[in-house]
Amino acid sequence: MSTKIVRKLALALAFMLLAAACGSDDPVASGGGEDDAPATTEAMEDEEAMEDDGETKTIRVAAVANGNVERMAELAPEHFTPDSGIEVEFTILDEGTLREVTTRDVAAEGEQFDVVMIGMYETPQFGANGWLTPLNDLASASSTYDIDDLIPAVRGGLSVDGELYSSPFYAESSFVMYRSDIIDNMPDAPTWEEVAAIAREIDSDEMAGICLRGKPGWGDLGAAFTTVLNTFGGTWWSANDDGSIGTSQVDQPEFKEALQFYVDLLNDAGEDDAANSSFNECKTLYEEGKVAMWYDATVAASLFPEDVVENTAFALAPTVETAGSGWLWAWTLAIPATAADPEAAFEFIDWATNAEYHELIAELDGWRAVPPGTRQSLYERAEYQDAASAFAQRTLDAMLAAPIDNPGTTPRPGLPGVQYVGVPEFQDTGNRCTEQFSAAIAGSISVDDAIAACHAIASEYNG
Repeated sequence: MSTKIVRKLALALAFMLLAAACGSDDPVASGGGEDDAPATTEAMEDEEAMEDDGETKTIRVAAVANGNVERMAELAPEHFTPDSGIEVEFTILDEGTLREVTTRDVAAEGEQFDVVMIGMYETPQFGANGWLTPLNDLASASSTYDIDDLIPAVRGGLSVDGELYSSPFYAESSFVMYRSDIIDNMPDAPTWEEVAAIAREIDSDEMAGICLRGKPGWGDLGAAFTTVLNTFGGTWWSANDDGSIGTSQVDQPEFKEALQFYVDLLNDAGEDDAANSSFNECKTLYEEGKVAMWYDATVAASLFPEDVVENTAFALAPTVETAGSGWLWAWTLAIPATAADPEAAFEFIDWATNAEYHELIAELDGWRAVPPGTRQSLYERAEYQDAASAFAQRTLDAMLAAPIDNPGTTPRPGLPGVQYVGVPEFQDTGNRCTEQFSAAIAGSISVDDAIAACHAIASEYNG
């Protein structure tokens, strides 16, 4: 990288992770750079003294490890700090570790971070609990943010009672990406049966038929599987009249049918080592020509090299019993309620998520590389529509069609969501259950055993 991705908080994070009873085994991923070693106490005191003298401000940001975010971290020192006088220290973490660390820190009203990257699952729950700084007033005071430019479905998913609690950095739905030079019989709106049949037909020793997430985690395997579960007519819990959790539905036939379908498809035509694959692994395999199709997040299309885009076509998320099944998600930047300087934190958020940032990325990397799915103005730009013609409209259509308020065939508890259940209990349930599902994918246990174990886990939270 051309910039520093500083990890002054590495020791603190290590102690936090070790202290957690349910700590993750995933390594902390950082973008690297000149100052990879943890800062000394003396260095941190020197920096605080500089802040007291008014020479500089420093904010600490926890963010997810992916290409869009790492690019933003590269650009901040040159394109944000000189104008704002605010230095940004990034802690870049894999998805599972980021969720664990930010959930613990924000919920405990810690002060490790001034800005945290969270998703559409966490934002309304954290906002309703008073753990985040409301953004409406900060956005209204900005001459560059333009809150009304946010895509309504995304803004709604990040708001509680009309108050925005995080700002979307990029947003996405899900769809099928496939090799158009190999597959010529993919419907625009396929069923899962059609997708599975094509995957099995073209699967070979040289190229797997399909790549699907199999790595444990509610936001990894849990996200992709839950969209399949929804459209098969299954659900995790029933809902009480007040929207609270009813009883576990994991033991119902629809749940087993969905999981058996998912496991069988991966065993018959999926990628090697599917039990350890998620977004990044599938992206690499697809780009290397080792899989013929991939069902995952629409944002992937904006990250493909040009030669990959040229040979890729896109189909809507597959269905079975429902009209739609694509998820709705956004990686967002939020300010913990305990942040010492919310104005400085929002100044960074404004820079990283406004339309001018889109212009910056377009200038440096081309319009196709602009983080997608957040602002209506992006999809009104002729330059973007031209550069991203292969997937721009398909992405927007998928997001607008995402059945966030009615994702399955039966009511669910909690706040709206497609690839997750909008209750705090889903994080633990999803993480523990997907350990079982991943083991079934790997062949370590049977689907029946995975269902039984998951039903017991989900039943711990029965209302």
